[in-house]
Amino acid sequence: MILLAIDCAASLCAASVYDVGAGREIGRSVRDLGKGHAEHLMAVIDEALAQAGKNYADLGRIAVSTGPGSFTGVRVAVSAARGFSLALKIPAVGVTTLEALAAEAREALGPRQVLAALDAGRQEIHAAVYGEGGQVLREPVVLSLDEAASIAASETMALAGTAAQLIAEAAAVDKAFQFGPLLATADIGTYARLAAVKPAGERPKPVYLRAPDAKPQAGFVLPREVK
Repeated sequence: MILLAIDCAASLCAASVYDVGAGREIGRSVRDLGKGHAEHLMAVIDEALAQAGKNYADLGRIAVSTGPGSFTGVRVAVSAARGFSLALKIPAVGVTTLEALAAEAREALGPRQVLAALDAGRQEIHAAVYGEGGQVLREPVVLSLDEAASIAASETMALAGTAAQLIAEAAAVDKAFQFGPLLATADIGTYARLAAVKPAGERPKPVYLRAPDAKPQAGFVLPREVK
Protein backbone atom coordinates (compact mmCIF):
# COMPACT_ATOMS: atom_id res chain seq x y z
CA MET A 1 0.00 0.00 0.00
CA ILE A 2 1.17 3.52 -0.82
CA LEU A 3 0.39 6.19 1.77
CA LEU A 4 0.51 9.97 1.35
CA ALA A 5 1.14 12.01 4.53
CA ILE A 6 0.72 15.78 4.71
CA ASP A 7 1.50 18.31 7.45
CA CYS A 8 0.76 22.04 7.62
CA ALA A 9 0.44 22.35 11.42
CA ALA A 10 3.43 24.68 11.89
CA SER A 11 5.73 26.61 9.54
CA LEU A 12 6.39 23.60 7.31
CA CYS A 13 4.29 22.54 4.34
CA ALA A 14 5.31 18.89 3.97
CA ALA A 15 4.33 15.74 2.11
CA SER A 16 5.69 12.20 2.27
CA VAL A 17 4.96 9.20 0.06
CA TYR A 18 5.44 6.03 2.07
CA ASP A 19 5.52 2.42 0.90
CA VAL A 20 3.82 0.60 3.78
CA GLY A 21 4.73 -2.89 2.56
CA ALA A 22 8.41 -2.03 2.25
CA GLY A 23 8.38 0.13 5.41
CA ARG A 24 10.20 3.03 3.77
CA GLU A 25 9.65 6.51 2.45
CA ILE A 26 9.95 6.77 -1.33
CA GLY A 27 9.29 10.47 -1.89
CA ARG A 28 9.06 13.72 0.04
CA SER A 29 8.83 17.47 -0.35
CA VAL A 30 9.15 20.00 2.48
CA ARG A 31 8.91 23.80 2.30
CA ASP A 32 9.43 26.09 5.29
CA LEU A 33 6.78 28.73 4.61
CA GLY A 34 5.58 30.26 7.84
CA LYS A 35 2.26 30.96 6.13
CA GLY A 36 0.59 30.42 2.77
CA HIS A 37 0.16 26.66 3.08
CA ALA A 38 -3.02 26.62 0.99
CA GLU A 39 -1.20 28.10 -2.01
CA HIS A 40 1.70 25.63 -1.84
CA LEU A 41 0.26 22.34 -0.59
CA MET A 42 -0.77 20.87 -3.95
CA ALA A 43 2.63 21.64 -5.48
CA VAL A 44 4.37 20.05 -2.49
CA ILE A 45 2.26 16.92 -2.86
CA ASP A 46 2.95 16.76 -6.61
CA GLU A 47 6.71 17.04 -5.95
CA ALA A 48 6.61 14.17 -3.44
CA LEU A 49 4.57 11.97 -5.79
CA ALA A 50 6.89 12.71 -8.71
CA GLN A 51 9.95 11.81 -6.64
CA ALA A 52 8.29 8.53 -5.69
CA GLY A 53 7.22 7.80 -9.27
CA LYS A 54 3.59 7.55 -8.15
CA ASN A 55 0.32 9.30 -8.88
CA TYR A 56 -2.95 9.78 -7.01
CA ALA A 57 -4.41 6.55 -8.39
CA ASP A 58 -1.62 4.60 -6.62
CA LEU A 59 -2.59 5.86 -3.16
CA GLY A 60 -4.26 3.57 -0.65
CA ARG A 61 -4.34 5.83 2.41
CA ILE A 62 -4.01 9.50 3.37
CA ALA A 63 -2.39 10.66 6.62
CA VAL A 64 -2.61 14.17 8.02
CA SER A 65 -1.32 16.12 10.98
CA THR A 66 -4.40 17.24 12.90
CA GLY A 67 -2.73 19.69 15.31
CA PRO A 68 -2.65 21.32 17.73
CA GLY A 69 -0.81 23.97 15.79
CA SER A 70 -1.59 26.76 13.36
CA PHE A 71 -5.36 27.10 13.14
CA THR A 72 -5.26 27.90 9.42
CA GLY A 73 -2.56 25.38 8.54
CA VAL A 74 -4.31 22.52 10.32
CA ARG A 75 -7.59 23.40 8.62
CA VAL A 76 -5.92 23.45 5.19
CA ALA A 77 -4.26 20.05 5.63
CA VAL A 78 -7.27 18.30 7.17
CA SER A 79 -9.60 19.67 4.49
CA ALA A 80 -7.23 18.44 1.78
CA ALA A 81 -6.92 15.00 3.37
CA ARG A 82 -10.68 14.61 3.65
CA GLY A 83 -11.11 15.76 0.08
CA PHE A 84 -8.59 13.22 -1.20
CA SER A 85 -10.24 10.51 0.88
CA LEU A 86 -13.64 11.25 -0.62
CA ALA A 87 -12.44 11.64 -4.21
CA LEU A 88 -10.15 8.60 -4.21
CA LYS A 89 -12.39 6.45 -1.98
CA ILE A 90 -9.55 5.63 0.40
CA PRO A 91 -9.28 6.05 4.20
CA ALA A 92 -7.79 9.14 5.81
CA VAL A 93 -6.03 8.86 9.18
CA GLY A 94 -5.22 11.70 11.57
CA VAL A 95 -2.09 11.95 13.72
CA THR A 96 -1.70 14.75 16.27
CA THR A 97 1.45 16.84 16.44
CA LEU A 98 1.83 15.85 20.08
CA GLU A 99 1.77 12.08 19.47
CA ALA A 100 4.21 12.49 16.60
CA LEU A 101 6.65 14.49 18.74
CA ALA A 102 6.32 11.91 21.52
CA ALA A 103 7.07 9.13 19.03
CA GLU A 104 10.26 10.88 17.94
CA ALA A 105 11.28 11.28 21.57
CA ARG A 106 10.88 7.52 22.12
CA GLU A 107 12.83 6.79 18.94
CA ALA A 108 15.72 8.93 20.19
CA LEU A 109 15.65 8.02 23.89
CA GLY A 110 14.09 4.56 24.06
CA PRO A 111 10.75 3.48 25.57
CA ARG A 112 9.52 5.92 28.23
CA GLN A 113 6.66 8.21 29.13
CA VAL A 114 6.70 11.48 27.22
CA LEU A 115 5.06 14.80 27.97
CA ALA A 116 4.70 16.48 24.57
CA ALA A 117 3.94 20.17 24.96
CA LEU A 118 3.66 23.20 22.69
CA ASP A 119 3.98 26.84 23.74
CA ALA A 120 0.68 28.28 22.49
CA GLY A 121 1.30 31.83 23.75
CA ARG A 122 -1.00 33.71 26.13
CA GLN A 123 0.65 31.70 28.94
CA GLU A 124 -0.99 28.51 27.57
CA ILE A 125 0.59 25.12 27.04
CA HIS A 126 -0.99 22.55 24.71
CA ALA A 127 0.08 19.19 26.09
CA ALA A 128 -0.52 15.45 26.25
CA VAL A 129 1.20 12.52 27.95
CA TYR A 130 2.03 9.27 26.18
CA GLY A 131 3.13 5.95 27.60
CA GLU A 132 6.13 3.82 26.73
CA GLY A 133 4.23 2.14 23.91
CA GLY A 134 2.67 5.34 22.60
CA GLN A 135 -0.67 4.93 24.36
CA VAL A 136 -2.43 8.13 25.41
CA LEU A 137 -2.18 8.63 29.18
CA ARG A 138 -3.47 12.22 29.15
CA GLU A 139 -5.45 13.54 26.21
CA PRO A 140 -4.39 16.83 24.54
CA VAL A 141 -5.48 19.71 26.73
CA VAL A 142 -4.71 23.35 27.53
CA LEU A 143 -2.59 23.77 30.66
CA SER A 144 -0.90 26.61 32.47
CA LEU A 145 2.87 26.44 32.73
CA ASP A 146 2.56 25.57 36.44
CA GLU A 147 0.14 22.74 35.69
CA ALA A 148 2.43 21.31 33.01
CA ALA A 149 5.44 21.61 35.32
CA SER A 150 3.56 19.79 38.08
CA ILE A 151 2.84 16.86 35.74
CA ALA A 152 6.48 16.72 34.62
CA ALA A 153 7.73 16.78 38.22
CA SER A 154 5.34 14.08 39.42
CA GLU A 155 6.73 11.20 37.35
CA THR A 156 9.81 10.22 35.39
CA MET A 157 9.19 11.26 31.82
CA ALA A 158 10.90 12.86 28.86
CA LEU A 159 9.81 16.23 27.48
CA ALA A 160 9.27 17.18 23.83
CA GLY A 161 7.93 20.16 21.91
CA THR A 162 8.44 23.91 21.97
CA ALA A 163 7.40 24.20 25.63
CA ALA A 164 9.70 21.42 26.90
CA GLN A 165 12.49 23.62 28.21
CA LEU A 166 10.04 26.08 29.79
CA ILE A 167 8.40 23.22 31.64
CA ALA A 168 11.73 21.78 32.81
CA GLU A 169 12.77 25.17 34.20
CA ALA A 170 9.41 25.69 35.93
CA ALA A 171 9.34 22.20 37.44
CA ALA A 172 11.99 23.21 40.01
CA VAL A 173 12.89 19.63 40.94
CA ASP A 174 16.29 18.12 41.53
CA LYS A 175 16.38 15.89 38.49
CA ALA A 176 17.68 16.15 34.94
CA PHE A 177 15.02 15.88 32.26
CA GLN A 178 15.63 14.11 28.99
CA PHE A 179 14.45 15.90 25.88
CA GLY A 180 13.04 14.79 22.59
CA PRO A 181 12.63 17.21 19.66
CA LEU A 182 12.07 20.80 20.77
CA LEU A 183 10.03 21.66 17.68
CA ALA A 184 6.45 22.63 16.81
CA THR A 185 5.91 19.60 14.59
CA ALA A 186 7.54 16.28 13.79
CA ASP A 187 9.27 15.15 10.62
CA ILE A 188 6.75 14.31 7.90
CA GLY A 189 8.09 10.75 7.77
CA THR A 190 7.02 10.25 11.39
CA TYR A 191 3.41 11.07 10.51
CA ALA A 192 3.57 8.56 7.66
CA ARG A 193 4.96 5.76 9.85
CA LEU A 194 2.43 6.33 12.63
CA ALA A 195 -0.52 6.50 10.24
CA ALA A 196 0.59 3.32 8.45
CA VAL A 197 -0.19 1.21 11.53
CA LYS A 198 -3.24 3.10 12.80
CA PRO A 199 -6.67 1.56 12.24
CA ALA A 200 -8.80 3.56 9.84
CA GLY A 201 -11.73 4.98 11.78
CA GLU A 202 -13.60 8.24 11.63
CA ARG A 203 -12.46 10.92 9.24
CA PRO A 204 -9.72 13.09 10.75
CA LYS A 205 -10.76 16.25 12.54
CA PRO A 206 -8.65 19.27 13.51
CA VAL A 207 -7.48 19.34 17.13
CA TYR A 208 -8.32 22.90 18.16
CA LEU A 209 -7.67 23.39 21.86
CA ARG A 210 -8.77 27.02 21.82
CA ALA A 211 -10.94 29.23 19.63
CA PRO A 212 -9.35 30.91 16.58
CA ASP A 213 -7.89 34.39 16.99
CA ALA A 214 -9.83 35.73 13.99
CA LYS A 215 -13.48 36.37 14.73
CA PRO A 216 -16.29 37.95 12.67
CA GLN A 217 -16.57 41.72 13.07
CA ALA A 218 -20.06 42.16 14.45
CA GLY A 219 -20.09 45.86 13.56
CA PHE A 220 -20.31 44.98 9.87
CA VAL A 221 -23.23 42.56 10.26
CA LEU A 222 -26.47 43.96 8.81
CA PRO A 223 -29.56 43.65 11.01
CA ARG A 224 -32.04 41.04 9.81
CA GLU A 225 -35.32 42.49 8.59
CA VAL A 226 -38.29 41.19 10.51
CA LYS A 227 -41.46 40.81 8.48
